[in-house]
Amino acid sequence: MLDDFQYKSNKILWKYSACYFNFFYFYPMKFSFKNDYSEGCHPNILQALAENNFDQQAGYGEDIYSQQAKKLIKEKIKNPDADVYFISGGTQANLIVISSVLRPYQCVVSAASGHILNNETGAVEATGHKILSIETADGKLRPEDIIPVLEGHRNIPHQVMPKLVYISNSTELGTIYQAGELETLSLFCKQNGLYLFMDGARMGHGLTSEISDLTLDKVAALTDVFYLGGTKNGALIGEAVVINNPDLKTDFAFNIKQKGALLAKGRLLGIQFLELMKNDLYFDLARHANHQAMKIKNALKERGITFLSDTYTNQIFPILTDELIGILSENFEFYVWKKIDKETSAVRLITSWNTGDEAVDRFIEIIAKELS
Repeated sequence: MLDDFQYKSNKILWKYSACYFNFFYFYPMKFSFKNDYSEGCHPNILQALAENNFDQQAGYGEDIYSQQAKKLIKEKIKNPDADVYFISGGTQANLIVISSVLRPYQCVVSAASGHILNNETGAVEATGHKILSIETADGKLRPEDIIPVLEGHRNIPHQVMPKLVYISNSTELGTIYQAGELETLSLFCKQNGLYLFMDGARMGHGLTSEISDLTLDKVAALTDVFYLGGTKNGALIGEAVVINNPDLKTDFAFNIKQKGALLAKGRLLGIQFLELMKNDLYFDLARHANHQAMKIKNALKERGITFLSDTYTNQIFPILTDELIGILSENFEFYVWKKIDKETSAVRLITSWNTGDEAVDRFIEIIAKELS
């Protein structure tokens, strides 16, 4: 029966593979630098999902794969007492963590470029928590940025209470926190009774940046809660929320369930993170994405191109003429991030775990031709 099932499945795959080839043979796609989740997942994950497909397991994250993945994560962060939960996506992770941690009258402090402010349709606010935004040039928060916010919210009990500091590594602008910066921010938060929450949608890219001196175990030691992003680093879906502060662990699972994020087939997430954590695949994939972005960045710098921010991760923001942007758009997809003046704009280019040399070399080739 199983052989017959596999045969029929293969026929379906052959059929649609042929359709795929015929379609794109006549209608070639542009290569996308728009995001780092355009592809499905790393082959190791796809293979593991297929190999374990018929294995019966407990639901809701109680399967052996999820348990093994959690064990590996705890080993890597050097904190056996941490609680680990798998969530399907970054927006879910952010709103679940924040709504679970805060009381109704408490609020979040975030850089104005933060994902929770600009890309989550007010998900955090919909849970009843205000976000206090701070303009920063590089997307990072420092104690001196937060102090005026705290001082401006002393009219107790007539104003919301700042209680959680939300940061990202890497940030929405592709910048990263160095160990010293995170240590200073962590100490400031502790001294002021603030929780520190790190959005790690691109944690792998931040930690494997060529200029980073931050490590995963340091992140765990310096934050109350963070998450490892899988969606943007080789997984089909999934983020791993890690709670380090014992005070934040109580009843967290109830909030996951109430927000509709507790998957019955939790194995789907567990298998993926087990594969990502094995042999540091997670970091190898992120390192590759960073490397490809730096190839483009260095090629652009050689041609005199300047950047909106100086980044060393898989996100770069070159400032190009609108004419050149139009030419590049014929072969590639990317976002025009910010208008600089009448003739130039900053674009965002993002490479992924699967960005190959062919796409990168083609982009560099066009740049060289147009700027020669």
